[in-house]
Amino acid sequence: MSTPLALPAFGLSIVLGLGAVLAPLPAVPVLAQTAQVPQQAPLDAARITALTDTMMIGDVIAVMREEGLDYGRTLATEMFAGSGGAQWDAAVSLIYDAPTMRARFDAALGEALQANGADLAPIEAFFGSEQGQTVLRLEIEARRAMLDEAVEDAAKLAWADMQAEGGPRVDQLMRFAEVNDLIESNVMGAMNANLAFYRGLSESGAFPQDMTEEQMLADVWGQEPDVRAETTDWLFPFLSLAYQPLPDEGLDAYLAFSESAAGQQMNTALFAAFDKVFTQISYDLGRAAAKQMLGEDI
Repeated sequence: MSTPLALPAFGLSIVLGLGAVLAPLPAVPVLAQTAQVPQQAPLDAARITALTDTMMIGDVIAVMREEGLDYGRTLATEMFAGSGGAQWDAAVSLIYDAPTMRARFDAALGEALQANGADLAPIEAFFGSEQGQTVLRLEIEARRAMLDEAVEDAAKLAWADMQAEGGPRVDQLMRFAEVNDLIESNVMGAMNANLAFYRGLSESGAFPQDMTEEQMLADVWGQEPDVRAETTDWLFPFLSLAYQPLPDEGLDAYLAFSESAAGQQMNTALFAAFDKVFTQISYDLGRAAAKQMLGEDI
């Protein structure tokens, strides 16, 4: 590390794409972004809101807020020796304001779907179906359950047992993660969020001397092995827990949608939207942390 601060290696909650719409951001991206395809007619904002309602994004964001508040407590322990106090807690709560997160997400999703020329009809049809609603509920329930450390530990042990035994479900989940690019996209998002956190710290005077962009990028890339390991260690236990009640044919149907053009467009748009939301969150956390360190009002 070229900075004297001991920063957490994994800046924010994992952001998952299609198949796990819950989850570390493209201002100056750490990794290359997907090329965008222009589309003529703008997407109707009301239609995007209806789609995100169908996808239960309000519930997703509620879980993310809980994770964010917990992460704020982790930051207080690691950066302020646990002495964040009421001012820090209030700042973190405001940064993870659920209505603000939802508004930013809806706007960013509309922009991303517009940019990649997505056909909304098959997306709306799948997630609005009984099967689509079932998998969304399972994902949210599993994400909320894994807020409990004991549940997360049990899910990791269960996944380890599944891997040791092998079988069709293990192959399905591995394929699911590959089709939806869940490892690489989450690693990119986490690293970009960490970079945004550094920028917030640096621009607010947290470092004794200015950090260059190159130094910040070097530090973020140095975290990549830890980010990748933590992403992988969390992802597959989550997937196995979430889809445990789903029969193999149900997961196969979800995989088929994920592999379709509409599924791929939606997955790309989901990652782009969550990345945009969490870039801002991470930057704001960095600024708030710097002010806390400097003894200023947040």
